[in-house]
Amino acid sequence: MKSRMPLFLLIIFTLIGFNAGYVLAQSPVAPVQLFDFWHSSGRYRALTPVTEVWDLIHLRYYQQPVSEEALIDGAIEGMLAALEDEYSRYLSPEAEAAARASMQGEFQGIGAEVESINGNITIVSPIDGSPAQVAGLQPGDILRQADGVELTGMAIQEAAALVRGPAGTAVTLLVERGGETFTLTIVRGVIRLSSVRGEILPEGIAYVRLSQFGDRSPQELEALLTDLLAEQPKGLIFDLRRNPGGSLTSVVEVADLFLPQGTVLIEQFGNGREEVFSSTDNGIAQDIPLVVLIDEGSASASEVLAGAIRDQGRGVLLGQPTFGKGTVQTWQSLSNGGGVRLTIARWLTPGQTWVHNTGLEPDIVVAQPELGEGEEFVDVQLQTAIAYLLGQPIVGASGG
Repeated sequence: MKSRMPLFLLIIFTLIGFNAGYVLAQSPVAPVQLFDFWHSSGRYRALTPVTEVWDLIHLRYYQQPVSEEALIDGAIEGMLAALEDEYSRYLSPEAEAAARASMQGEFQGIGAEVESINGNITIVSPIDGSPAQVAGLQPGDILRQADGVELTGMAIQEAAALVRGPAGTAVTLLVERGGETFTLTIVRGVIRLSSVRGEILPEGIAYVRLSQFGDRSPQELEALLTDLLAEQPKGLIFDLRRNPGGSLTSVVEVADLFLPQGTVLIEQFGNGREEVFSSTDNGIAQDIPLVVLIDEGSASASEVLAGAIRDQGRGVLLGQPTFGKGTVQTWQSLSNGGGVRLTIARWLTPGQTWVHNTGLEPDIVVAQPELGEGEEFVDVQLQTAIAYLLGQPIVGASGG
């Protein structure tokens, strides 16, 4: 029985710490909820079978010793898998460190945002300028193998760990696209995430590209917009294509740059509570004519912003339907250095639209044509946005 009590206390205090962090962040009556959860409901007694299995493994499993760290990781992963939510997941200490580094602006790997969709490790978006983008990975590509290891059905953090790695090393991927498979060998690099870039186009229109909603994105974007708007452009094209999302705080701050006072998004929690996030009336780019470029790689926070811009009548969405991620995750660090992403709410646009699994349909639908061998890439979506802002006829586009 010596092994049971330490694990029992570990699980109890870990879960208490997790719930305390989550509840305190979400509710003004957190102390009451926390007490009720652990004492009034008696749910802690449900952990007894866990300790029984722990003892059984240590006493009877034929290969000893057993890694306690592996058992604890497996228990956490199993709990989250039981939710049947592809966005709730456990990150090992290594994966947690890599994820936080990416939000802060730098990490090592191939440079692609991935999600597990129906057990398939799927590219949401390659990062601008990354080895993944240079190699030709596209949103919707399914990674079937990494260096010969089957990824289908694998937990997202395990698959990501196989694809990540030190800069200068290579990984060979078996990729499925449109029902056909092919092999790509990609040399990993240091991915430095300057999330914002922009310029004044020859037509006198400002172009701004946001590749993700990182911790510094609002400040970087405000500085860039200040410089570009000082040149008095005729309009603004805001490119959210292949932007996989990021911080909720960042997207609300970014939205405030473009929107007048009003609702940005609505969060709905499982207990029926709602929280409304709003913009002020201080945006530096809230009056200039605006076109937002979106595609199948625009996900999560990108969809929040695009939905708010459309519902407030602030601008036009142009491109292809978005990814369709309409839930919000909390990011909770654990005492072992790992972390948990847990879906805590769904979000709605100001007009009460839930984009989950459907995405946002553009106001003006424009597809990028397939390139033939030897053909030069022309950004048809960007050219259409320029024509729209200049009041010119739009060729080959349709209403959403």
